[in-house]
Amino acid sequence: MHTIIINFFAGFPKELATFLIALIPITELRASIPLAIKVYGLSPTVALLYSVAGTFFAMAVIVLLLDPIAKLLSKYIPIFEKFFAWLFEHTRKRAGDKMEKYGEWAIFILAATPIPLLGGMTGALAAFVFGIPLKKSLPLLLIGTIVSGLIVMGVTIYF
Repeated sequence: MHTIIINFFAGFPKELATFLIALIPITELRASIPLAIKVYGLSPTVALLYSVAGTFFAMAVIVLLLDPIAKLLSKYIPIFEKFFAWLFEHTRKRAGDKMEKYGEWAIFILAATPIPLLGGMTGALAAFVFGIPLKKSLPLLLIGTIVSGLIVMGVTIYF
């Protein structure tokens, strides 16, 4: 998979490629930081900066725009109504226990967890689905993303 991503972004400036890879929900900064450091030769600090920015940008878009986009698409394209119902139910199941146990801090925990199918995008979806106010969710998502990035950067550098 990394080869596909590397080839797709081959003509892009390294920093932009790093940002865009971090923006993709499947890869997020879990892939962008190692690629930026090991393949693109960016410094760990620059890799972290662009990766956190890309992942956080995607998370902010989810928190700010998911509701109007979901409503618009569901209104005109019936399959999207089913998709968003599934997505929101999936998120409730995946994050519900954490939300019950940790409250709003569950958003931070999800964003700080650098493993597939958890992480920033799940944290952003949970913030939206559980109605966490922007004033609370965006800082928790940002700090969680920074923590996740530092973990991935540390693992990348030392292994």
